[in-house]
Amino acid sequence: MNQFTKIFIILLIGLSIWFIPIPVGVTPQAWHLFAIFAATIIGFILQPFPMGTIAFVAITLAATLGVLTPKEALSGFGSTTMWLIVSAFVFAKGFIITGFGKRVAYNIIRAIGDSTLKLGYAINISDLLISPAMPSSTARAGGVLFPIVNSLAKALGSDPDDHTQSKHSRETGSFLMQTLYQGTTITNAMFLTSMAANPLIAVFAKETLGIEITWGLWALAACVPGIISLAIIPYFIYKVNPPKIKDFPEGKALAREELKKMGPLSFGEKVVLTVFIGALSLWIGAKYTGIGTVAVAMIAVSVMLLTKVLSWKDLIEEKGAWDTLVWMGALVTMAGFLSKLGFIKWFASTMGESVVGIPWVYALAILLIIYTYSHYAFASLTAHIIAMYAAFCAVAFAAGAPAFLVALSFAFMSNICMGITHYGGAPAPIIFGAGYVDQNRWWKIGFFASLINIVIWIGIGGIWWKVIGLW
Repeated sequence: MNQFTKIFIILLIGLSIWFIPIPVGVTPQAWHLFAIFAATIIGFILQPFPMGTIAFVAITLAATLGVLTPKEALSGFGSTTMWLIVSAFVFAKGFIITGFGKRVAYNIIRAIGDSTLKLGYAINISDLLISPAMPSSTARAGGVLFPIVNSLAKALGSDPDDHTQSKHSRETGSFLMQTLYQGTTITNAMFLTSMAANPLIAVFAKETLGIEITWGLWALAACVPGIISLAIIPYFIYKVNPPKIKDFPEGKALAREELKKMGPLSFGEKVVLTVFIGALSLWIGAKYTGIGTVAVAMIAVSVMLLTKVLSWKDLIEEKGAWDTLVWMGALVTMAGFLSKLGFIKWFASTMGESVVGIPWVYALAILLIIYTYSHYAFASLTAHIIAMYAAFCAVAFAAGAPAFLVALSFAFMSNICMGITHYGGAPAPIIFGAGYVDQNRWWKIGFFASLINIVIWIGIGGIWWKVIGLW
């Protein structure tokens, strides 16, 4: 599909919604904003232009056409959610620039990496430890961990570029790469700050369901199902995609050698470590300190700037942060006003009528399955969340499901669904492109891993959320 065709489809959908008769119970302002919002979502899916461009044009149209005042159109950019994301991206840059993220991974490999299975767990533990401070799964899985995993695979004699090798020889690399990707899928779901669009989920949950999901609450809700998933999924992959080499006593020696090359902790790494521990402590203890999630992230960045671990140039050159600020700011604006103008309430009431008479447990289960596997049609977690999260939450809530159960179930499935395809999230092209795993195997492992994760996150997770009083 060429660019012109994509633009035509976006305009057609937006104009069609704009000019059709406005439903009873919806104001013209709310309906016209919904038309722009729907066109924006389609734009994010088709991407004839970068997401930032589409979002900027959308919010400009809303102000130009009088749907929102200029002040209202720009209100989302002052949202605390935006600055949490910007700060988290910059915070993550400290891990990469100083090399602290790699040091964490190599230390874990040095401790437990004497077999291929243990290497898989070492990869996932490394990802878990750095994920709270790194909202970009591309940076974590693609920038920090992928080079390490690729080196380990080749050290184990698994090299997709060596055409003299048999297919069986590449099984070790296939196992490690699948473990990396499926592990990142899980760690994305474990913290509010471990995936760029997770704070957007918190915004939608507040606008749609009227509940607040804090950093601490998200982490508490995710800890039990997340740890169980991280324990089971690598072993599952090990069984269905067994590596040719099981033992690797050289793994620890390889890690020691890399750490020797890195030398002792640099000043920058010490600052990053201190700031990281401090930020986690303040996020966890927010209820007692009164310091909010955003303030903690901003403090972390300020310390890194003042100690010159990061320069101001590093901050302004962090393109991911400013790109996210633009497109997410526009979405927060539109989502907020769709709620204020009564559109979300009308939609929930209307859609709720379709599930009248169905017990909420069954309605929620059906909606979660549809929501998760609809990701086959998406190449972006963010686009999926924008397109479907609020709507599916509204319908499940209207069916009678408890608000927190609804919000958390769809929040975690918004991340878990990344694992089902080789294009399901930002790190996928990097890992799949390495050539260790063919598409058929990727999809098979992804599908069965998703079934296991659904049972863990919704089944065991739902029980855990009941125990801690969330529903």
